[in-house]
Amino acid sequence: MSIFAKVLLATDGSETSEIAAKTALYLSKRLDSEVHIIYVAPEHPYVHAYYGLRHQGEVERSRREDQRMLDVYVDHVRQAGGTIADSYLRVGEAAKEIVELAEELDVGLVVLGSRGHGPIRRALMGSISTSVVRHAHCSVLIVRRHGPEKEERETLRGKILVAIDGSEESTAAARAATEVASATGSEVHLVYAMQEERYKPHLGPEMWEGWVRGFEEAKRSARSWVEEQAERMRGEGTKAVESHLLIGHPDAAIVWLAEELGAGLVVVGSRGLGGIRRALIGSVSDSVVRHAHCPVMVIRK
Repeated sequence: MSIFAKVLLATDGSETSEIAAKTALYLSKRLDSEVHIIYVAPEHPYVHAYYGLRHQGEVERSRREDQRMLDVYVDHVRQAGGTIADSYLRVGEAAKEIVELAEELDVGLVVLGSRGHGPIRRALMGSISTSVVRHAHCSVLIVRRHGPEKEERETLRGKILVAIDGSEESTAAARAATEVASATGSEVHLVYAMQEERYKPHLGPEMWEGWVRGFEEAKRSARSWVEEQAERMRGEGTKAVESHLLIGHPDAAIVWLAEELGAGLVVVGSRGLGGIRRALIGSVSDSVVRHAHCPVMVIRK
């Protein structure tokens, strides 16, 4: 079953959430997905301290205004040609409410915006998107504006970079990338990053004998494996699949290559499954989400 069958779009009315909405609707139209929208309104700070009748009335008026804003947003999306299955107004901590509703609805993908633009702001990505990626039970697509490019870059057309390492999670990421590429006419780039330090001996000089030769053999084997994966995807009908072998830390290599290629989407797998492991999301996917210049889709099985 496709992870895109049911999508939850989180909005806060910001510019990046507008881009996220365009992306979610673009995907839903091409993948025949069911789209749900959530808006999380903040709690007023005085609610718990001074909950008299007057304050209760103010809160109720605020909630009505929040609902009106959500209704206007949903109408705007529908006028733009989107089909919305349902909308939800929640109050409280945004990440928590998004994660809980995603699990309640059993969606396969959460889409939300990130307000990071430049390298520093990307590194200090908003806590809401970070927390959703870390705690959601399902796959998450973080959308950010990556320059003054045309709308097609913002709607995932172009180049898709998918990171693979032979794990089940990266296999799921490749499947998701293939599905998006087939629907959007994008070309797929596969990347595998080898960490050189894993192959270096850490004992005396006698252990270095033959190390260079062994590492070159390991690189040849890895390059052959990546190309085999690309050839398999070509055989399945995926457009213009290219393979890349890089040496270095996987997160840095993925981010660098995505920018070099001008990728419109990066797809990575996450090994977080249970609640605790979801909280301790793998450092590679976490880092790529924080630092990539373009939208990132983190895939959970």
